[in-house]
Amino acid sequence: MTVTVHTAAALALGDDALVLSHRLGEWAGHAPVLEEEVALANIALDLLGQARVLLSMAGDEDELAYLREERAFRNLQLVEQPNGDFAHTIARQLYFSTYQRLLYGQLAAGSGEFAGLAAKAVKEVAYHQDHAEQWTLRLGDGTEVSHERMRQACGALWRFTGEMLQPVEGVDVDWDGMKSAWLESVGDVLRRATLELPEGPQYGAWTAGAGRQGLHTEPFGRMLAEMQHLHRSHPGASW
Repeated sequence: MTVTVHTAAALALGDDALVLSHRLGEWAGHAPVLEEEVALANIALDLLGQARVLLSMAGDEDELAYLREERAFRNLQLVEQPNGDFAHTIARQLYFSTYQRLLYGQLAAGSGEFAGLAAKAVKEVAYHQDHAEQWTLRLGDGTEVSHERMRQACGALWRFTGEMLQPVEGVDVDWDGMKSAWLESVGDVLRRATLELPEGPQYGAWTAGAGRQGLHTEPFGRMLAEMQHLHRSHPGASW
């Protein structure tokens, strides 16, 4: 596959959506209440739809999803992190959906190749962000136990957020403006949830993570093997 700037950008954004979709799909049959089973499944399907469009812009969507090796994926390390308890899933959603809404909002306002997808996706992501915010408030400002779990989850995933707002070649947005808006939005939600921004380097110098370069954390390999198992076991099969 010839990797152009356009292809690389489509892969990066498409892999984010694909991997997080699979992670959320892992909650099927395990969500704390039935309503959340449906909500998380719907968010996963929205992300899968985004992934299909983006990957098809880079090549054959099935081959890209199921036949690439681990080092060929360009997703953020944040989205590949295990679900953990429900608080970890919500913290991951809060961080990522806030980023996605800001990203797609800018792309939708432009005239580039991602504008059409972004115009539709930003409406979906608005719901994803609201869902994550409402649960952050419920857990953070709930019981002592839920508050502590949410605090721990936000802290554990914070180190993966720096990579999220590093520029992606071929994605024409105001990255510096996105950093400020992301911090303001996430910080406001955490404050209202009686939580604080996790301690660590101030944003701007916070560049941990190399998923965009194909370097992934240990849990990703196991997740990828599970996601690709059926397709690799029965190549060319159709339903």
